[in-house]
Amino acid sequence: MHYQTESWGFYMATRSSYSDPLEHIERMASESAVVIFSISTCCMCHAIKRLFCGMGVNPTVYELDEDPRGGKDLERALMSLMGTSNAVPVVFIGGKLVGTVDRVMASHINGSLVPLLKQAGALWL
Repeated sequence: MHYQTESWGFYMATRSSYSDPLEHIERMASESAVVIFSISTCCMCHAIKRLFCGMGVNPTVYELDEDPRGGKDLERALMSLMGTSNAVPVVFIGGKLVGTVDRVMASHINGSLVPLLKQAGALWL
């Protein structure tokens, strides 16, 4: 299930039909130009979503805490993938892992985020 909202782009409920959560994350990340794994109450997740929407990017957002079937498994898999105890926000652009909030903000500040977004087809200007 997914639905369009005015402010954040597409929100997708996760499906736990994959036996391997990392495989599931990889597949989900490759389905859209920009994918954000988020938790709805996380202030850093909110900041990342605002950043992309403010740039005119329409990200696909997976709110892990809103999926009782597979959200916790995906959150643990993201923690393992990132090697950290904070799993979110995690951003993929063009199916490739960009990282958490610090990497995304550093990319934005040093000017490398916009070219990534253009290459992935998320920005046209």
